[in-house]
Amino acid sequence: MRASYDPMPHGPAEVGVGPWTGERPTGRQYDERLLAEGDRRNVVDRYRYWTMEAIVADLDARRHPFHVAVENWQHDFNIGTIVRTANAFLAREVHIVGNRRWNRRGAMVTDRYQHVRHHATVPDLAAHLRERGVRLLGIDNLPGSEPLETLALPRDVCLVFGQEGPGLSAEARAACEGTFSIAQFGSTRSINASAAAAIAMHTWVCQHADLSDPGDVTRP
Repeated sequence: MRASYDPMPHGPAEVGVGPWTGERPTGRQYDERLLAEGDRRNVVDRYRYWTMEAIVADLDARRHPFHVAVENWQHDFNIGTIVRTANAFLAREVHIVGNRRWNRRGAMVTDRYQHVRHHATVPDLAAHLRERGVRLLGIDNLPGSEPLETLALPRDVCLVFGQEGPGLSAEARAACEGTFSIAQFGSTRSINASAAAAIAMHTWVCQHADLSDPGDVTRP
Protein backbone atom coordinates (compact mmCIF):
# COMPACT_ATOMS: atom_id res chain seq x y z
CA MET A 1 0.00 0.00 0.00
CA ARG A 2 1.34 3.43 -0.93
CA ALA A 3 1.85 6.04 1.77
CA SER A 4 -0.83 8.73 1.82
CA TYR A 5 1.81 11.45 1.32
CA ASP A 6 3.53 9.69 -1.58
CA PRO A 7 2.83 11.88 -4.65
CA MET A 8 3.94 9.23 -7.17
CA PRO A 9 0.85 7.86 -8.94
CA HIS A 10 2.76 4.99 -10.52
CA GLY A 11 5.64 2.70 -9.66
CA PRO A 12 5.97 -0.08 -7.08
CA ALA A 13 2.94 -0.70 -4.90
CA GLU A 14 5.11 -0.19 -1.84
CA VAL A 15 8.16 2.02 -1.35
CA GLY A 16 10.61 2.47 1.50
CA VAL A 17 10.91 0.04 4.39
CA GLY A 18 8.49 -1.63 6.76
CA PRO A 19 8.40 -1.57 10.57
CA TRP A 20 11.74 -1.99 12.33
CA THR A 21 12.40 -5.60 13.29
CA GLY A 22 14.45 -6.64 16.30
CA GLU A 23 15.81 -4.37 19.01
CA ARG A 24 15.00 -0.77 18.20
CA PRO A 25 17.82 1.73 17.77
CA THR A 26 18.25 4.52 20.30
CA GLY A 27 18.87 8.13 19.49
CA ARG A 28 16.93 11.37 19.35
CA GLN A 29 16.95 11.27 15.54
CA TYR A 30 14.57 8.31 15.39
CA ASP A 31 10.82 8.67 14.98
CA GLU A 32 8.93 6.16 17.13
CA ARG A 33 5.94 6.11 14.78
CA LEU A 34 8.12 5.36 11.76
CA LEU A 35 9.93 2.61 13.64
CA ALA A 36 6.59 1.06 14.50
CA GLU A 37 4.78 1.57 11.18
CA GLY A 38 7.56 1.72 8.60
CA ASP A 39 9.14 4.55 6.63
CA ARG A 40 7.65 5.01 3.15
CA ARG A 41 9.18 8.41 2.45
CA ASN A 42 11.37 9.20 -0.54
CA VAL A 43 14.58 9.59 1.45
CA VAL A 44 18.01 7.97 1.15
CA ASP A 45 18.80 5.02 3.40
CA ARG A 46 20.91 7.24 5.63
CA TYR A 47 17.70 8.87 6.90
CA ARG A 48 15.39 5.89 7.26
CA TYR A 49 13.25 6.17 10.40
CA TRP A 50 14.63 9.65 11.22
CA THR A 51 12.34 12.52 12.14
CA MET A 52 12.03 15.30 9.57
CA GLU A 53 13.63 17.73 12.03
CA ALA A 54 16.64 15.44 12.48
CA ILE A 55 17.06 15.08 8.73
CA VAL A 56 16.96 18.85 8.19
CA ALA A 57 19.47 19.40 11.00
CA ASP A 58 21.87 16.88 9.47
CA LEU A 59 21.48 18.41 6.02
CA ASP A 60 22.10 21.87 7.47
CA ALA A 61 25.42 20.68 8.87
CA ARG A 62 26.54 19.56 5.40
CA ARG A 63 24.93 22.00 2.95
CA HIS A 64 26.97 23.37 0.08
CA PRO A 65 27.53 27.13 -0.10
CA PHE A 66 25.78 27.65 -3.45
CA HIS A 67 22.27 29.06 -3.79
CA VAL A 68 19.68 28.91 -6.56
CA ALA A 69 17.17 31.61 -7.45
CA VAL A 70 14.27 31.68 -9.89
CA GLU A 71 11.98 34.46 -10.98
CA ASN A 72 8.29 33.67 -10.51
CA TRP A 73 6.33 36.40 -12.25
CA GLN A 74 3.91 33.97 -13.94
CA HIS A 75 3.66 31.10 -11.41
CA ASP A 76 6.38 29.06 -13.12
CA PHE A 77 5.64 25.32 -12.92
CA ASN A 78 9.37 24.52 -13.04
CA ILE A 79 10.00 25.82 -9.53
CA GLY A 80 8.99 22.60 -7.78
CA THR A 81 11.40 20.57 -9.90
CA ILE A 82 14.18 23.09 -9.25
CA VAL A 83 13.59 22.78 -5.50
CA ARG A 84 13.80 19.00 -5.77
CA THR A 85 17.08 19.20 -7.68
CA ALA A 86 18.47 21.76 -5.21
CA ASN A 87 17.69 19.29 -2.44
CA ALA A 88 19.47 16.50 -4.33
CA PHE A 89 22.61 18.63 -4.75
CA LEU A 90 22.30 20.04 -1.20
CA ALA A 91 22.03 23.74 -2.03
CA ARG A 92 22.16 26.22 0.82
CA GLU A 93 18.89 27.90 -0.14
CA VAL A 94 16.43 28.29 -2.99
CA HIS A 95 15.24 31.86 -3.55
CA ILE A 96 11.94 32.64 -5.28
CA VAL A 97 11.60 36.17 -6.61
CA GLY A 98 8.18 37.66 -7.34
CA ASN A 99 4.96 35.83 -6.56
CA ARG A 100 5.08 34.09 -3.19
CA ARG A 101 2.82 31.24 -4.27
CA TRP A 102 4.33 28.50 -6.40
CA ASN A 103 3.34 25.03 -7.56
CA ARG A 104 4.84 22.55 -5.09
CA ARG A 105 3.85 19.40 -6.92
CA GLY A 106 7.14 19.04 -8.74
CA ALA A 107 9.06 19.32 -5.47
CA MET A 108 7.88 15.83 -4.46
CA VAL A 109 7.79 16.87 -0.78
CA THR A 110 11.49 17.87 -0.84
CA ASP A 111 10.55 21.44 0.09
CA ARG A 112 10.14 20.10 3.64
CA TYR A 113 13.89 19.46 3.72
CA GLN A 114 15.12 22.38 1.60
CA HIS A 115 15.27 26.00 2.77
CA VAL A 116 13.15 28.14 0.43
CA ARG A 117 13.20 31.92 0.82
CA HIS A 118 10.93 34.47 -0.87
CA HIS A 119 11.94 37.93 -2.14
CA ALA A 120 9.45 40.41 -3.53
CA THR A 121 11.90 41.94 -6.00
CA VAL A 122 15.27 41.31 -7.62
CA PRO A 123 16.91 44.16 -5.64
CA ASP A 124 15.71 42.45 -2.44
CA LEU A 125 17.41 39.22 -3.53
CA ALA A 126 20.59 41.04 -4.53
CA ALA A 127 20.78 42.87 -1.20
CA HIS A 128 20.22 39.66 0.76
CA LEU A 129 23.04 37.89 -1.09
CA ARG A 130 25.40 40.86 -0.95
CA GLU A 131 25.12 40.98 2.85
CA ARG A 132 26.27 37.35 2.94
CA GLY A 133 29.09 37.68 0.42
CA VAL A 134 27.32 35.57 -2.20
CA ARG A 135 27.86 36.47 -5.85
CA LEU A 136 24.88 36.53 -8.23
CA LEU A 137 25.27 34.98 -11.69
CA GLY A 138 22.56 34.56 -14.31
CA ILE A 139 22.02 31.44 -16.41
CA ASP A 140 20.35 32.23 -19.74
CA ASN A 141 21.16 31.89 -23.43
CA LEU A 142 21.17 35.63 -24.01
CA PRO A 143 23.27 37.38 -26.65
CA GLY A 144 26.66 38.04 -25.09
CA SER A 145 26.36 35.29 -22.46
CA GLU A 146 29.60 33.44 -21.84
CA PRO A 147 29.68 29.61 -21.90
CA LEU A 148 29.01 27.97 -18.55
CA GLU A 149 31.27 25.10 -19.59
CA THR A 150 34.38 27.31 -19.38
CA LEU A 151 33.41 29.19 -16.20
CA ALA A 152 35.22 28.62 -12.92
CA LEU A 153 32.21 28.94 -10.63
CA PRO A 154 32.71 30.73 -7.31
CA ARG A 155 32.03 28.59 -4.24
CA ASP A 156 29.73 31.19 -2.71
CA VAL A 157 27.40 31.84 -5.60
CA CYS A 158 23.73 32.14 -6.42
CA LEU A 159 22.64 30.92 -9.85
CA VAL A 160 19.50 32.72 -10.97
CA PHE A 161 17.09 31.49 -13.65
CA GLY A 162 14.23 33.22 -15.42
CA GLN A 163 10.79 32.08 -16.46
CA GLU A 164 10.29 29.35 -19.03
CA GLY A 165 10.15 31.26 -22.32
CA PRO A 166 10.97 34.88 -21.48
CA GLY A 167 14.08 34.00 -19.48
CA LEU A 168 15.75 36.43 -17.10
CA SER A 169 14.13 39.83 -16.73
CA ALA A 170 16.09 42.97 -17.59
CA GLU A 171 16.18 43.79 -13.87
CA ALA A 172 17.72 40.41 -13.05
CA ARG A 173 20.31 40.73 -15.82
CA ALA A 174 21.32 44.13 -14.48
CA ALA A 175 21.74 42.73 -10.95
CA CYS A 176 23.98 39.85 -12.07
CA GLU A 177 27.76 40.06 -12.34
CA GLY A 178 27.42 38.21 -15.62
CA THR A 179 25.22 35.81 -17.54
CA PHE A 180 26.24 32.37 -18.75
CA SER A 181 24.70 30.00 -21.27
CA ILE A 182 24.59 26.22 -21.56
CA ALA A 183 25.97 24.86 -24.83
CA GLN A 184 23.26 23.57 -27.20
CA PHE A 185 23.75 21.88 -30.55
CA GLY A 186 20.24 21.09 -31.81
CA SER A 187 17.43 23.07 -33.40
CA THR A 188 15.55 24.20 -30.28
CA ARG A 189 16.10 27.76 -29.08
CA SER A 190 16.21 26.80 -25.40
CA ILE A 191 16.04 23.92 -22.95
CA ASN A 192 13.59 23.51 -20.09
CA ALA A 193 14.31 25.85 -17.18
CA SER A 194 14.43 23.05 -14.61
CA ALA A 195 16.80 21.07 -16.85
CA ALA A 196 19.05 24.12 -17.17
CA ALA A 197 19.04 24.52 -13.40
CA ALA A 198 20.05 20.89 -12.92
CA ILE A 199 22.94 21.25 -15.38
CA ALA A 200 24.17 24.43 -13.69
CA MET A 201 23.95 22.94 -10.19
CA HIS A 202 25.79 19.82 -11.30
CA THR A 203 28.50 22.04 -12.80
CA TRP A 204 29.02 23.52 -9.33
CA VAL A 205 29.13 20.02 -7.82
CA CYS A 206 31.73 18.89 -10.36
CA GLN A 207 33.95 21.85 -9.48
CA HIS A 208 33.54 22.11 -5.72
CA ALA A 209 31.77 19.19 -3.99
CA ASP A 210 33.75 16.76 -1.86
CA LEU A 211 33.06 13.29 -3.28
CA SER A 212 35.53 11.49 -1.01
CA ASP A 213 32.85 10.39 1.49
CA PRO A 214 30.65 7.78 -0.24
CA GLY A 215 28.16 8.06 2.63
CA ASP A 216 27.22 11.49 1.34
CA VAL A 217 26.79 10.40 -2.27
CA THR A 218 23.61 8.69 -3.46
CA ARG A 219 23.79 6.77 -6.70
CA PRO A 220 21.03 4.91 -8.56
